[in-house]
Amino acid sequence: MPPRVTLSLLTCPSGKPLAKKIVKKLSPKTKNGVKLIDSTQTIFANTEIKNSINQSIRGRDVYIVQDVENHSEGMSVDENLRSLYTTIDACRRCDARRITVVLPSYPYARQDKQDGREGITAARVAWELEGEMGADHIITVDLHNSAIQGFFRRAKIDNLRGGYVLIPYLRNLIKNPEETTIMPTDLGGAKRANYFAQSLCTDIAFAYKERSYSKANCVEKIEILGEIKGKDIIIVDDMIDTGGTLIRAIEKAKEKGARSIHTVCTLALLNGQAIENFSKLYEEGILNSVVGTDATYHSKEMIKENKWFKEISIDDYLAEVIFRINRGRSIGELLS
Repeated sequence: MPPRVTLSLLTCPSGKPLAKKIVKKLSPKTKNGVKLIDSTQTIFANTEIKNSINQSIRGRDVYIVQDVENHSEGMSVDENLRSLYTTIDACRRCDARRITVVLPSYPYARQDKQDGREGITAARVAWELEGEMGADHIITVDLHNSAIQGFFRRAKIDNLRGGYVLIPYLRNLIKNPEETTIMPTDLGGAKRANYFAQSLCTDIAFAYKERSYSKANCVEKIEILGEIKGKDIIIVDDMIDTGGTLIRAIEKAKEKGARSIHTVCTLALLNGQAIENFSKLYEEGILNSVVGTDATYHSKEMIKENKWFKEISIDDYLAEVIFRINRGRSIGELLS
């Protein structure tokens, strides 16, 4: 099926590592190949951000790649988000036919409901992304809460599954499904854990956490429901931030007699002391590996220095989704 309109790929600076990978996978799928649209970002002395597009995109089907969790350019989540907004606005003013934002890590996804006198910032992000003249389509991966899709009134949103690339890796990792147990870090991840367990034909256990809300990223204790003694445990989650919850789950699983422990997530943010803490668990023989994707950026040096970390690429997955959307084809099988 021919493309509906010419496909163009554009990136903000923090999205460039992933965008370059997508281009390599996407080009062979198209007749004339795909190149990144030339663009320039300027940061002024007062920290204002301006993005300029240096070639015509009039009438094109534009895909903007942004990794808000990539801080290698010295930009925070908020600055990366502002960079994305200015790029969307530039595309709209350059008369792009359709604008799709490829945003694997949805910012403020954990601020998805109100608890006391606070905002629902995940909803605010949705409103600002689509706006009256904003993006037409959002592609993201493993939303922290799928209900966030309901915050979009006008734009179409596709929530891809990290399991699409992680499960094939785990099939090769698992030696004996009958001796393997999938476990989420909390009961909120039960649906995801069940999806992995059914796909891999393994047992499932559950971790229950009691969280202290006196400060951010603090969990008081973890308990495990289910028999895991002598089992190979795979702990699954959507993201690892500082890793506080996950580390307690790993320690509790080892205490309960787990034979080996691997952890799997889509968004390995690894903030704070996460790398140091996982390195310590690995050196002590408690943790076998942490498996993440390049939905968020990890430097070559970080991957090389930390033998416990394994990165799986979602570049081909995203390239296929973009290709099918551009040609008006279904992506249903890529979401199941």
